[in-house]
Amino acid sequence: MKIFLIFALFSFTLLSCKTYSEDDKKQFNIRIEEYLKKEKITCKRSSSGLYFIILEEGQGEQIRYSDIVSFTYRGTLLNGKVFDEQDEPVEFEVRQLIGAWKEIMLELKPGGKAFLVAPPHLGYGEHELTQIPPHSILVFELEVKSAR
Repeated sequence: MKIFLIFALFSFTLLSCKTYSEDDKKQFNIRIEEYLKKEKITCKRSSSGLYFIILEEGQGEQIRYSDIVSFTYRGTLLNGKVFDEQDEPVEFEVRQLIGAWKEIMLELKPGGKAFLVAPPHLGYGEHELTQIPPHSILVFELEVKSAR
């Protein structure tokens, strides 16, 4: 029974996720680029559509997908509204993170810092969370405290 429930939950999650069209992604890119221009921020753009700046690479071993990372962060919407801020480190396996965080973590080492702007398909997509409307573009500042 437990395996069935896990399978059902996994299947529901896969089927309930919106797949964004190339046109949707272009529209997100336009909005992100307008935001960056307005804020006078120059970012790199990855092939996935993540806009980012590595503020500090960190020291030691490169973070791996299987690592458990401890980090602090601040998340805002494009309008500047803070939806979450963690001054005390939180700890997760890299593989459990949203797409944007997975991608940026693999670019960092412990002590690394980054600024990123994530389109919805690398954030929470169509899911509505308490402080985050569906299809939101998210802005994060994060600092990795440790990785193991």
